[in-house]
Amino acid sequence: MGRLTEKARVTKVRLGDGSPGHPPVEVDTRADTLAVEEPLQIRVDGTDFSTTMRTPGHDIELVHGLLHAEGVITGRADIAEARYCAGAVGPKGENTYNTLDVSLRDAAGFSIAEVGVTASPDSPQPPVGDSCPSLPVGAGTLRGRELPIRNLVTNSACGVCGTTSIEDLMKEKRYTLTPVHPSPELVVSLPQQLSSGQKSFRKTGGIHAAGAFTADGRPLVIREDVGRHNAADKVIGALLLDDRLPGDVPDDDPDKATYLVMSSRASFELVQKAVLAGFSGLVAVSAATSLAVDMAKESGLLLTGFTRDDRFNLYSGELA
Repeated sequence: MGRLTEKARVTKVRLGDGSPGHPPVEVDTRADTLAVEEPLQIRVDGTDFSTTMRTPGHDIELVHGLLHAEGVITGRADIAEARYCAGAVGPKGENTYNTLDVSLRDAAGFSIAEVGVTASPDSPQPPVGDSCPSLPVGAGTLRGRELPIRNLVTNSACGVCGTTSIEDLMKEKRYTLTPVHPSPELVVSLPQQLSSGQKSFRKTGGIHAAGAFTADGRPLVIREDVGRHNAADKVIGALLLDDRLPGDVPDDDPDKATYLVMSSRASFELVQKAVLAGFSGLVAVSAATSLAVDMAKESGLLLTGFTRDDRFNLYSGELA
């Protein structure tokens, strides 16, 4: 459990340049490093909520970030316990650690257990419970309301989003975003620092990263995953578990997470996650979608795209 990469034999084919003494095609078979992608089934109070393709590791953070984005929880206290299901086993009877059961704290505030933080892919995992028997769909409740069961299977390229419009999202958001006016130099430095923390990407070339950065550009949390939404959920989940969501931290705290930085494009769902967590800015290395730009402008989120070493597009917000 916790593996991010695995080895595989591949045949590398390269076309020659046509120069004398060189073959027209070069073929070389060797070991290569691949990013691991496995399903994570998420069950809330015994009910199937979602199955997402992800890179194993930091699963507790991922679930906290996802449930926060979906409006199921607003803080770590809303989750009483998280455990891997003993019934999720592989062909040799080993636990796959691919089914995670989450118990919500009930409306009266009763706590079964406190959830620990999975700080690294190799750190101790949450406990393995029973076989996690299913409950009827809709059985889960939080604060007296029915749990919004998704029952969706999502791949690593997309996220699970229950918000269908900007108007819906503006009604759900709990924080007023603090405006920021970064220098252009600070903006271009953020993806560079994110890249320095992408250990699995350097091995595989096939994995996304997300990072939370302070107002002066210091990295606080960096997470990797085959899914860009999963990477963002892991970062937000790590902050939530530490009671450090940007919207809950005073503006004068030097260690407040201010910018969410993504190695991918900026989609509406990523803007949604940033806004709901209280980030002031979203910096992406690739393009922004039209709905993402509209949402950023409406919520007051600074948004940049195509952020490279010496240039970027400013879609929303103002610079220093």
